[in-house]
Amino acid sequence: MPTITAKRIRHKGEQRIAIYFEKNALLIQRVKKLEGIRWSQKLKAWHVPDNEANRIRFKITVEEPSQEGYQQIELFKQYLRSKRYSENTVKTYSDALKSFLTFFKHENFAELDNQDVIIYNNEFIRKNHLSSSYQNQIVNAIKLYFSSVQDRKIEIEKIHRPKSEKKLPNVLSKEEVKLILEVHSNLKHKTMLSLIYSCGLRCGELLALKPIHIDSKRNIVLIKNAKGKKDRIVPLSPKILQMLRDYYKIYKPTNYLFEGQTKGTPYDERSLQQVVKQAIKKVGITKPVTLHWLRHSYATHLLESGTDLRYIQELLGHNSSKTTEIYTHVSTKSIQQIKSPFDDL
Repeated sequence: MPTITAKRIRHKGEQRIAIYFEKNALLIQRVKKLEGIRWSQKLKAWHVPDNEANRIRFKITVEEPSQEGYQQIELFKQYLRSKRYSENTVKTYSDALKSFLTFFKHENFAELDNQDVIIYNNEFIRKNHLSSSYQNQIVNAIKLYFSSVQDRKIEIEKIHRPKSEKKLPNVLSKEEVKLILEVHSNLKHKTMLSLIYSCGLRCGELLALKPIHIDSKRNIVLIKNAKGKKDRIVPLSPKILQMLRDYYKIYKPTNYLFEGQTKGTPYDERSLQQVVKQAIKKVGITKPVTLHWLRHSYATHLLESGTDLRYIQELLGHNSSKTTEIYTHVSTKSIQQIKSPFDDL
């Protein structure tokens, strides 16, 4: 049996445990049975949820903060909840703070200063090859935590975020989108994917929809309490409206528009990601397509059809126009009109 090594990683915003071993068909069959197991082409490794059962299984010891650290984290959670941050943000920020306070578990927290933040970034973030987006989460958590603590030595305004990575959004062609949306014979799956693309929704926004949020009289969808606790409206395509009517007659949702196996509960996000994976496999697309690619494609296709960037910003629910402007870098409308000097040779 080949040697197995495992280590804690942060992958796509989640704490996971990566499992490494030489290729072995029998071992692959065994690890595939683990709950929550996934394969990462980028990491070239299988990975499972970072929970107590898997830590014991793969003999991974985890550093924990001191008792005082836990008390500070609880105080921070109370502060975030009192400010009405979403539970997702509370978890993200408190986990980030936990990582920072664990690193300095033997230090007096009141004595930490800006140099300690730099040490943490170099000795933990960079050393473990963690992403700049994760580092940004840590910085946000540290700044918010210390801004609510009196007599601090850290100078909040001098804590700088890491230089952001200039990554372009992943975009599909209209032909590829059509293939993905039409390959599923399951009406629920087809309707969910079609609604994400036709309205530019985030996955969480789709799964939070209720039948009352579909306004067939005005041909709009009301997105309630979206990212940043904002409501917005998006236009509803007549084709999608008819698809929703057909879907409603068959599935008769009681609470959420798209419900899981238990009536009244929302459809599972991971299951919907699997629906996309099945679709791209069926149509032979080799790109690592995710649900968010459909939202990116919606925005880019709107821009290419001549929709004003300000309207796209409103439809996507972006706070800043700078966020929306990134789609100008992937739109091919203007680029395709440029003639290469190679053609004149």
